[in-house]
Amino acid sequence: MAVTTLDPRTALIVVDLQNSVAALPTAHPMDPVVQNAADLAAGFRSRGLPVVLVRVDGRAPGRNEQPPRAATGTHSDNATELVAGLNHQPGDHVVVKRTWGSFTNTGLAEHLAGLGVTQVVVAGVATSIGVESTARQAHELGLNVTLAVDAMTDMSADAHNNSLTRIFPRLGETGSTRAILALLAPAGN
Repeated sequence: MAVTTLDPRTALIVVDLQNSVAALPTAHPMDPVVQNAADLAAGFRSRGLPVVLVRVDGRAPGRNEQPPRAATGTHSDNATELVAGLNHQPGDHVVVKRTWGSFTNTGLAEHLAGLGVTQVVVAGVATSIGVESTARQAHELGLNVTLAVDAMTDMSADAHNNSLTRIFPRLGETGSTRAILALLAPAGN
């Protein structure tokens, strides 16, 4: 289903676009993903809508079979910093998470509820992990969900495509950055 509408109080959630994650090999080039996320953030900011920038710092406890990925080309002192291309602004709400989803133990649900948010647009990395988990949690909370498909990527093309074709249509609507920006209410409305 293509994106059809955005609620008047829609928030943007950009997941894990930070130095360490951006340094990982991805299925799609990172520069356009960051640029599209930045364009969405600028569009939301210009209309006075909430922008949430999520970064991961640590991980949830528990065992799994896959060891954590090590990013290359980043320095440990700035690994968890948001990528510069997002143009982080003082009015943005920054969430630090330690699980795949952006809502678990972060206060994000309460923050959005306090702002009267009824819909979220989700973008970022990785499509099948942080983005999908965040979208699932938002859906479970009763929020309308839109996924900006050209503002996300994954380390696996198969996993990315599975999320886009099988999972996301069950969680909400999907659309391009351009289509989402076209649906935003004009500034001042």
